[in-house]
Amino acid sequence: MIGKRRDPGGPAASGGGLPRGLALLVAGAFFMEILDGTVIAPAAPLIAADLGIRAVDVNIAISGYLVTVAVLIPISGWAAERFGARRVFATAITVFTLASAGCALAPDLATLTATRVLQGVGGALMVPVGRLAVLRATAKADLIKAIAYLTWPALLAPVLAPAIGGVLAEYASWRWIFVLNLPLGVAGLLLVRRLVPDLRHEGAPPRLDRRGFLFVAAGIAALMVAVENVGDGAIEVPFVAGGAVLALVLLTVAVVHLLRASTPLLDLRILRIASFRVTAAGGSVYRMVIIAIPFLLPLMFQLGFGWNAAQAGLIVIALFAGNVGIKPVTTPLMRRFGIRTVLLAAIPASVMCLLGIAALTPSTPLPLLIALLAVSGVFRSIGFSAYNSLAFADVEPGRMTPANTLMTTVQELGGGLGIAVGALLLRLGEPVTAVIGLADNATSPYRVAFVLLAVLLLVPLAGVVGLSRSAGEAVTGRG
Repeated sequence: MIGKRRDPGGPAASGGGLPRGLALLVAGAFFMEILDGTVIAPAAPLIAADLGIRAVDVNIAISGYLVTVAVLIPISGWAAERFGARRVFATAITVFTLASAGCALAPDLATLTATRVLQGVGGALMVPVGRLAVLRATAKADLIKAIAYLTWPALLAPVLAPAIGGVLAEYASWRWIFVLNLPLGVAGLLLVRRLVPDLRHEGAPPRLDRRGFLFVAAGIAALMVAVENVGDGAIEVPFVAGGAVLALVLLTVAVVHLLRASTPLLDLRILRIASFRVTAAGGSVYRMVIIAIPFLLPLMFQLGFGWNAAQAGLIVIALFAGNVGIKPVTTPLMRRFGIRTVLLAAIPASVMCLLGIAALTPSTPLPLLIALLAVSGVFRSIGFSAYNSLAFADVEPGRMTPANTLMTTVQELGGGLGIAVGALLLRLGEPVTAVIGLADNATSPYRVAFVLLAVLLLVPLAGVVGLSRSAGEAVTGRG
């Protein structure tokens, strides 16, 4: 396990209340990592025009980043134990910042893709190691407050990415998308020595489960290849089917190995903890659905309602207003009613919001539309905060490192699947529209997609129903 250590360059490693500075630093890094995963998508046509390629070809730069992050996250826990959280976090920020500079200067697609992969290396280590430092440096009673700091990037980045990417590409240059990371990265590096504790393994350094890493990395890579080909403009059946079958085989072998290994890369035994298991399974589905929403909304507003890109991007920011507005209330809600009760309210409310979005039309009054999106943002914020607080509530301090690594891996996969699932449901919307007799217009497939997303939320709801009423009391202080 990672030992508790105090040194002149950092705060106490554990139990010292809430390290707000550290939590904000990691939240900022988390925001950069998520934002850069999707921010170039709306700028793809302008990037293609500048580099003299087709817009669809830019997808490889997006896929390369997402696949690299997903593949390398499982070794983050080992790296933190082997080299120390502060050193790994600082190295990750350095790599991410330098890679961002390389992206901004890229003269062609090959260079852009290579530097995006390098960005993924930094992002894969930056977020889980930073979050681990926060979890280990925070007293159990203050964990719910720390999680609140680490939740907002996952809520805001997917919503702001279309607006930021589109505005910068349209009115400045797509290269400014990456230039923005440079001052943030430099500021982060200056704060690392002061804020990040030097947590590391006591005694002999742990050995890397190379066989487990090989199976897990190859399985995740195959899954992401299949997912990305589903999310493209046209489904490439050989890649999707082949990738899915290969991923199933490799991940099955990986699970068998991880359950038998004495020091596995990912400790699946932690799933025996009910609250952790519910978050890993149902929480990842919830995350997938919530991330699909800001992906589908701009498309519906542009292609279904006939709005321009600027209008669509700015209206989606209403979700952001809901996220931020409710944030000060989420912690008191969980302390007053308990995490299970909060989730039992937030998930059905999110279902109703999705059904409301499915009922939108081009003639819907703008104030009503904005209000609906803001309310949806309120409940997505509550749900995210509750799940993230529940995840580590019942995990013992000595198992925090493997728990963090496993949860980050599962959440990253859930986030990556969100856009692909949204795209797949949108395609299913066309034949479903014909079967059920909906009006044949540009908005009907989107209506079907949002209804299907609402149905998917029944999966996490079922998991929460079976959860103990006392789940998460260790962090809420309730009971």
